[in-house]
Amino acid sequence: MIALPPPKAEVLARREEIVAGLRALVPGDGVIAEPLRLRPYETDGLSAYRQPPLAVVLPTSTEQVAGVLRFLHENGVRVVPRGAGTSLSGGALPLADAVVVGLMRMNRILDVSFPDRLAVVEAGVTNLGITKAVEGEGFFYAPDPSSQLACMIGGNVMMNSGGAHCLKYGVTANNLLGVKFVTIEGEVIEVGGGHLDAAGYDWLGLITGSEGQLGLVTEVTVRILRAAEGQRAMLAAFRSTEVAGAAVDAIMASGVIPVALEFMDKPCIHACEAFAHAGYPLDAEAMLIIEVEGSGEEQDALLARLREICERFDPISMRVAASAEESMAIWKGRKGAFGAVGRISPDYLCMDGTIPTSELPHVLRRIGEMSAACGLGVANVFHAGDGNLHPLIMFDANDPESFAKAEVFGADILKLCVEVGGCLTGEHGVGVEKRDLMGVQFTRPELQQQRRVKEAFDPEWLLNPAKVFPLEGALAPAAH
Repeated sequence: MIALPPPKAEVLARREEIVAGLRALVPGDGVIAEPLRLRPYETDGLSAYRQPPLAVVLPTSTEQVAGVLRFLHENGVRVVPRGAGTSLSGGALPLADAVVVGLMRMNRILDVSFPDRLAVVEAGVTNLGITKAVEGEGFFYAPDPSSQLACMIGGNVMMNSGGAHCLKYGVTANNLLGVKFVTIEGEVIEVGGGHLDAAGYDWLGLITGSEGQLGLVTEVTVRILRAAEGQRAMLAAFRSTEVAGAAVDAIMASGVIPVALEFMDKPCIHACEAFAHAGYPLDAEAMLIIEVEGSGEEQDALLARLREICERFDPISMRVAASAEESMAIWKGRKGAFGAVGRISPDYLCMDGTIPTSELPHVLRRIGEMSAACGLGVANVFHAGDGNLHPLIMFDANDPESFAKAEVFGADILKLCVEVGGCLTGEHGVGVEKRDLMGVQFTRPELQQQRRVKEAFDPEWLLNPAKVFPLEGALAPAAH
């Protein structure tokens, strides 16, 4: 089980005073303190861990966020930022003495400039909401996490989220131009903006992926792109996960860069087919979803090249979508994979590690061996083109032994990712889930230097505590 630090007794003793102070700053129904109404905020997408917060505050402007953070800083109260709560690493898990600052009410599109190919939005706008706001003019926002219908752009920035199309278009960091950022002292800072690069240090690069450890993002300037003329998806089914992994490596080595290259193994194929009825091949041990885009001629040429590569690996079947509707059905299965697996297992842990694509056959074989050894099922679905794995470890949260096995299995997968030259996380962040594995990826001096950066922004370690850093160093300044 992941340990959480004990609450500060002096903060708990002043709870009514703190709630009253927050209500003065965010009037109306903007502060939640009743136990029953706090329940929805006690966990996030990593629902195996739960802890009700001291209170929840829902500001509606950058000015209110600044006032709230200033007040909490002055009172020594810990802060947990929250968007839609879709984090799969426990990034928004509260503490008993922490106030959750939820940004979901800050959901306005502030500006769109098609000539400059950018949009300025508040942190609570959903990922898909950005595309919906610009698609009428033939534009879109490229990063597309599976939770894009619900997840919010502020959380995307904090976790540097990706998605199926990040193979071609990159993750959040590659599509971000600027942010409005509030420090723990309540100071408002603007970094970057409506231009391709900013002068001075790369503060935007530091803030992106910082998991709420350095401050709260309230506004975001993103790059929007002109949509391609069209796109088509194809399926390629194989006799083993190792062979499918080898096909992925061959595609990437060929120089052909699809828009998306997704991997699903047999348990995931069956779960998704039962959910989406997309015509997935149920006799396959593994399947690739490959998408290309461009003019009709470009699509034909790319698909022909990809078919030729896949044929080298003796596929069971290959099928190219004949229409936009068929492509949408293929993606409905993939986008609904996490929910579909939830129908066949009472609980699962969704892991997130990244490896070199050349290591895919070896890593998939080892995951299968680990699964057999510990007696827990695993469904693999992931962004194969960039080696971002998402093994779904199936267990029963009501069985403590099953839960403990799942945690050990997940840790072993992440250690394997580092062992073969990859890293602990691709897009879900560290949160609490991978916090105690950071020493596998980083040396002690490297962690100490990261802590010093944290301390420069948050000297009293009030922002999203007990996350990212191993617990003995997660609540106190770095040694000098």
